[in-house]
Amino acid sequence: MKIMRRTKRNFLGAMAATLAGGVAPWHAGAAQARGGMQPSYEIEHSQAHWRRRLSSEQYRVLRRGATEPPFASPLLHERRDGSFACAGCGLPLFSSGAKFDSGTGWPSFWKPLDGAVATEASDSSVTLASEVHCRRCGGHLGHVFDDGPKPTGLRYCINGAALVFQLA
Repeated sequence: MKIMRRTKRNFLGAMAATLAGGVAPWHAGAAQARGGMQPSYEIEHSQAHWRRRLSSEQYRVLRRGATEPPFASPLLHERRDGSFACAGCGLPLFSSGAKFDSGTGWPSFWKPLDGAVATEASDSSVTLASEVHCRRCGGHLGHVFDDGPKPTGLRYCINGAALVFQLA
């Protein structure tokens, strides 16, 4: 997995583009790379079904690849033992033991649960790292950067709207 280094100029440019509302379906680049074919997942629904199933913010993030505003998620301050699951399909994604305060404004983790997420290089000038999505339903979760703590050195920067917390 290739993860690009974050620079101040790239970060500010990405934030400006994000705040300007530049949102495209998360899978647009992936489909292009596969010659126009969409990936398939264990759980698939029509866009109309996803709209009914999810809140408007969850739909915007999970199905359209949006980024929620920093410091907006109540899960940012969640400290209880448990797991963080996909808000789209309920698959457990991250353990509370891997959560840390990155100071970025989004829930951050240094590693996902085994086999829970998939990553792919982003082809967007807005993102500075690999995109992270739920391996079961394909929902956009956030991005992974190479500036995290030991032991992995990774920071999975995840939208709180893409997650639900489950007590241990």
